[in-house]
Amino acid sequence: MGTIRDIQPVKLICGLTFAEGVDVDRVIADVEDAFGTVEERSPVFEFAFTRYYREEMGDNLKKLFLSFAGLIHPGQLPSIKITTNRIEQTWSTEGKRTINLDPGYITGAKLVLASTKDFAHRIFLAEGIYGDVQLRFRQNRFWKEEWTFPDYQTDEAMAFFHRVRERYIQEEKGHD
Repeated sequence: MGTIRDIQPVKLICGLTFAEGVDVDRVIADVEDAFGTVEERSPVFEFAFTRYYREEMGDNLKKLFLSFAGLIHPGQLPSIKITTNRIEQTWSTEGKRTINLDPGYITGAKLVLASTKDFAHRIFLAEGIYGDVQLRFRQNRFWKEEWTFPDYQTDEAMAFFHRVRERYIQEEKGHD
């Protein structure tokens, strides 16, 4: 029989994809109101990996990643995803989103995203939300899965995730 252990806290992150004309600093302020201080943000880069959002959000999309100060309980991820969906709705125009928020978390071993969609590689968490391991950390680097989103595989994203993971490890050591 395995021993049930205490749940280790995790580092909250969020991907932010946004349409032309969106005041990204105002979006970040809304996200901070919900989840606390943004500790680090990646550089903004072009989001041209898929046409999935094109009909709803248009062309020339941009993307950045955020991490937040402090650590959270991983069981909060479903309610965080529900909150990000509400924030997306407040930024919608004529029923179409202008932003997409992808919350998740980083641990020493992985990057997990929250999703409302079920697939074979996703695990139900709660409240209609699934967990999706996008990246695994081993041999001193993050490794992609066959389903890892292309924007999470870029050099910029990987560098950001490595910095956040290092910060997480330092914070987690102080948490014990």
